[in-house]
Amino acid sequence: MSKRSTPQAPAAAAAPVDTPIGISASPATTPGPRPRASDGRFVRVVQDEESGEDSDLPRDRFLDRELSWLQFNERVLRLATDEQVPLLERTRFLAIFTSNLDEFFMVRVAGLKRRIATGIAVRSPSGLEPREVLEQIADNAHDLTLRQARAFEDSIRPALADEGITIVHWDEVDPAEQERLGTLFSDTIYPVLTPLAVDPAHPFPYISGLSLNLAVILSNPGTGKEHFARIKVPPSLPRFLKVRRRQPSVTSDLFEARFVPLEDVIAAHLHMLFPGMEVHEHYAFRVTRNEDVEVEEDDAENLLTALEKELTRRRFGAPVRLEVAEDMDDHVMDLLTRELGVDDEDVYRLPVPLDLRGLNEIADLDRTDLHHPPFVARTSADLAPTESAKPADLLKLVGRSDVLLQHPYEPFSTSVQAFLEQAAADPQVLAIKQTLYRTSGDSPIVNALIDAATAGKQVLAVVEIKARFDEQANIEWARKLEHAGVHVVYGIVGLKTHCKLALVVRQEEHGLRRYCHVGTGNYNPKTARLYEDLGVLTSDPEVGQDLTRLFNQLSGLAPRSKFKRLLVAPRSVREGLLTRIERQVRRHERHGDGYIGIKVNSIVDEDLIDALYRASIAGVPIDVWVRGICSLRPGVEGLSETIRVHSVLGRFLEHSRVFLFGSGTHREAWIGSADLMHRNLDRRVEALVRIIEDRHVDQLYELLALGMSTDHAHFELGGDGRWGRVHRGPDGRTLPDVQEALIARHKRHLQARR
Repeated sequence: MSKRSTPQAPAAAAAPVDTPIGISASPATTPGPRPRASDGRFVRVVQDEESGEDSDLPRDRFLDRELSWLQFNERVLRLATDEQVPLLERTRFLAIFTSNLDEFFMVRVAGLKRRIATGIAVRSPSGLEPREVLEQIADNAHDLTLRQARAFEDSIRPALADEGITIVHWDEVDPAEQERLGTLFSDTIYPVLTPLAVDPAHPFPYISGLSLNLAVILSNPGTGKEHFARIKVPPSLPRFLKVRRRQPSVTSDLFEARFVPLEDVIAAHLHMLFPGMEVHEHYAFRVTRNEDVEVEEDDAENLLTALEKELTRRRFGAPVRLEVAEDMDDHVMDLLTRELGVDDEDVYRLPVPLDLRGLNEIADLDRTDLHHPPFVARTSADLAPTESAKPADLLKLVGRSDVLLQHPYEPFSTSVQAFLEQAAADPQVLAIKQTLYRTSGDSPIVNALIDAATAGKQVLAVVEIKARFDEQANIEWARKLEHAGVHVVYGIVGLKTHCKLALVVRQEEHGLRRYCHVGTGNYNPKTARLYEDLGVLTSDPEVGQDLTRLFNQLSGLAPRSKFKRLLVAPRSVREGLLTRIERQVRRHERHGDGYIGIKVNSIVDEDLIDALYRASIAGVPIDVWVRGICSLRPGVEGLSETIRVHSVLGRFLEHSRVFLFGSGTHREAWIGSADLMHRNLDRRVEALVRIIEDRHVDQLYELLALGMSTDHAHFELGGDGRWGRVHRGPDGRTLPDVQEALIARHKRHLQARR
């Protein structure tokens, strides 16, 4: 049997390799066999005291986490330049690239700099010293941001212009348009601007993180003295101002939309902000600060209050990046770097406009011909009403059999949201328990919990107020829920509650019955339309008992709870997955039909990666579908020859986590909230649930097979750390999109069930 032969995972074709962005790799050495105990289980290899490495595996077997993340964002950038992607979707990918990189600097780079400054940074598992990682981050990030700027200027902007959507600078606007913009400036922009001068009476102002600013050089014509001033571009106003738009008429299909960057309009009217002064120069700049939040929970009497104080301090985090207009004079640059305390390697000189997050406004234009074809989600056939005018009784349907959901192909609103809303309104429901990690403004989920509490039901909400960048919103929801009579708890000290769980307890004729939802995504109706996620609705007594125990653990004291259909981090997810990987090794050695399939956002955990390497050495076929970070090297001779790694990026953000073990009649399938990262496995409460109905297991195996198919467009990772784009077949034709195939598949399944 071929090492890579398995019915679930066809062999991969060689992928074209694109230019790497700074990942260096050296050839891996061939490891020896791993020691076994008498029962056949792997024995942990004693690590080398100096290096900390397993002695029988090559030291260079891990790709660097931070550089792998930059490669993920580079894949996003490639989609922005792919002419097969609709133009306004390409425009949005440029905005997503900027948002992604902002968060990377605010959290990952900031954290690395903080650890270096405090002397606690250590060599990464990839073998790089902390400063080497920072240097490679800087090299790659400079390259990527310049590539993004070129993509905007050379590709996106001209293509938009060809479609009548122009982004122009002030000097490209005709006099009549300038006059209209002048009126707009006087009426709308000027009143909200606050010019801040720097002189002995006015110290250098605080520059808030991610704000777009103008640095202005002025002089007093009477004294000839030069001055510096800063103007913050108001984030409350549109990033790009519409100059003119001629609506299509009955006899014409012309469409014209012209936009000018807001900072250009401000710069053209600086004389109004500094009357009597001479304006000599002005340059755009932008600062990124450390905006991660750290709260010492053991020292905080009230976690909510402590976090609110920390959020106030977040505004004043240390600068970690300075973006400036590429033509900024050196003396202005010296002033900014000196006052902000930014090193030269943290300065990014870029063509204007800076901060391309604003391209989301352009991407939102109502041009259906420049977007993906319209997509209408269809309610799962298991939940579809039998009478079109009457909503389905979801509790009754879930009571009959488990329901496996995949959003956004199946609507969140008619499944999970309706499940909770019906439970809140059902007089026989006695209690609802729910975890909330991220939710949306005016959330129907929160409203359902409030309605249930108002109706006299026992309602528990486990709110994770430390969900990064959603802390303030979650604090507000927590207080709103408390005021409505909901029991609100904040989980376990030292752990983020990241699991996605809902439990409904209902009084029925033969006693209490529990209805459950376990998912991979947040209870957020807005992101559920954009994120691909899985979830299961079930009334299985074992899951009901598991969730009851887990909620008791989160709200009270139940440290020794045991679970039947759940794996729960930080206690059992890693060990549970390691055990199942080892089972596949033994299965493959005895029967030759072992298989491992994984779909996650990120895979970093060294223990699990090493277990996959050892399974590969034993010949087990392994498929990994990862969206973002991957520290695993696939396809390395003698180490990972049977491992393939694919990534799929598209109109939806791939977010579900799936774990498959075995083939044929010996299969296990799990879904849940945990990525294979240290934080998920060690510092969060995560839950995986086993899927037991054969038709649902089939569906998950089919899903992974589609993501790993060489007949659909994907990115493929090589053992040297390079990602290749595979989007054309051997005949040169464009390969179909995985997500479009899933749209068609769900439509067919629904029609077949009906």
